[in-house]
Amino acid sequence: MSAPERVTAAVLAPEDDDLERSLRPRRLEDFVGQERVKEQLSIALEAAKGREEALDHVLLAGPPGLGKTTLAYVIREELGAGIRTVAGPALERKGDIAAILTSLEPRDVLFVDEIHRLNRSVEEILYGALEDFRLDIVVGQGPAARTLTLDLPPFTLVGATTRTGLLTTPLRDRFGITYRLDLYTGEELARIVRRSARILGVEADDEAAVEIARRARGTPRVANRILRRVRDVAEVRHDGAVTLAVAREALELLEVDAEGLERTDRALLSAIAHKFGGGPVGLSTLAVALGEEPETIEDVYEPYLLQLGLLQRTARGRVLTELGRGRAGATATDAGALF
Repeated sequence: MSAPERVTAAVLAPEDDDLERSLRPRRLEDFVGQERVKEQLSIALEAAKGREEALDHVLLAGPPGLGKTTLAYVIREELGAGIRTVAGPALERKGDIAAILTSLEPRDVLFVDEIHRLNRSVEEILYGALEDFRLDIVVGQGPAARTLTLDLPPFTLVGATTRTGLLTTPLRDRFGITYRLDLYTGEELARIVRRSARILGVEADDEAAVEIARRARGTPRVANRILRRVRDVAEVRHDGAVTLAVAREALELLEVDAEGLERTDRALLSAIAHKFGGGPVGLSTLAVALGEEPETIEDVYEPYLLQLGLLQRTARGRVLTELGRGRAGATATDAGALF
């Protein structure tokens, strides 16, 4: 059976998806940022390799774009094992997960993205597989039904989620290692930008790297996406070198402001301020007003606005802070074209 294809949450052009993979570090020592996670993970990896055992199951949580998928592949590389990857929503039937589990080799890594979206019947099959490396399959129906038990090789499940609260307690409790990935600092992102520029063969000065990092929303995926677009501007309109002036020109073209807010962020703030009196407004109502999915607003746009202190989540809905009201007033003209 061929390895299942990974379904990504982000919408990327094929060439961008290939570039995104090429920019990912392969070893833990090359992974920038998340120092606490790296230290704990390196100890767990060394201990597992020393005992010649499969690494305990790992749950990686945090907003999109912080490196959960990259860490899964780093774990595979450090263990010298194989990896099978699949998105949680793609596992619709019990047979899907059974086929994958029975094809694993000892100490392999099974990476499940968006694990909080697993079908409940699929999740129940995982319980025995994760705890006892055993797969129980019911054959037949009614009185003639019997249970067939298959032994599985020791393996490591790496689950990635942006919504830890949606995981059921029985599944969450079967992960021996849980890491929460945090947003990156500007210095860490600048290092990532410089590293990515070298891989892409782009000449980028330090000031340009810092400027891109400052507007990358604390997220490596966003930093790399901006770098690729800045590179385009540098090649088409200039001599190919990414300078501070070229970076600012490209960022203005992309409508990314000095705080890293994009057009949709400003539209969200403006909608709450001018359509709903500053809030509170429910998530579903806000989604209709913006023409976005509620999950996209909650997982992609809101975390950064919350970090900047521009938005509050309350029991009654979303409310702008004083900072948010001031920011919405300053960007009302920018956002007006979207409504």
